[in-house]
Amino acid sequence: MVGTIPDLPKLVMIAAPHSSNWDGIWGFAAKIALGLDVRVLGKHQLFWWPLGPLLRRLGAIPIDRRAPRGMVEQAAAMIREAERMWFVIAPEGTRKPVKEWKSGFLKIARAAGVPVLAAYFHYPERVIGIGEVFHPSADPAADMARIRQWYRPWIGRNRGTV
Repeated sequence: MVGTIPDLPKLVMIAAPHSSNWDGIWGFAAKIALGLDVRVLGKHQLFWWPLGPLLRRLGAIPIDRRAPRGMVEQAAAMIREAERMWFVIAPEGTRKPVKEWKSGFLKIARAAGVPVLAAYFHYPERVIGIGEVFHPSADPAADMARIRQWYRPWIGRNRGTV
């Protein structure tokens, strides 16, 4: 683990590049080792018995990606109402290669009034890292471009950079 964990009570953390099921395993291992209280969005298909109860206990929240309506406000409300909450999302929304990231993490951060923390997987050096804190602006396209550029050096397990 590299980087400094910020002393912020609430934020949206993005973890990328997300290209393997191993990302979740290593991410949960880091959460436990560092004692982080985070909530992680995961596709609802992962929440079958016996994995579902374990994932929920680890702080995972199932999301049905076929029905995303209202998810931004639900997530923002959870963050606003909590005393402390780090909300983790894979910005790609999938392990498959994508041309564009989903913008939900920026929408959630903006609606909750919290910053975005960049975390990364860099498999060539077997590193999980904590990076920059980004504060969403009024220009989501510029924010996304800036964040994507920051992620350029990091390489996922099953494909190159984001």
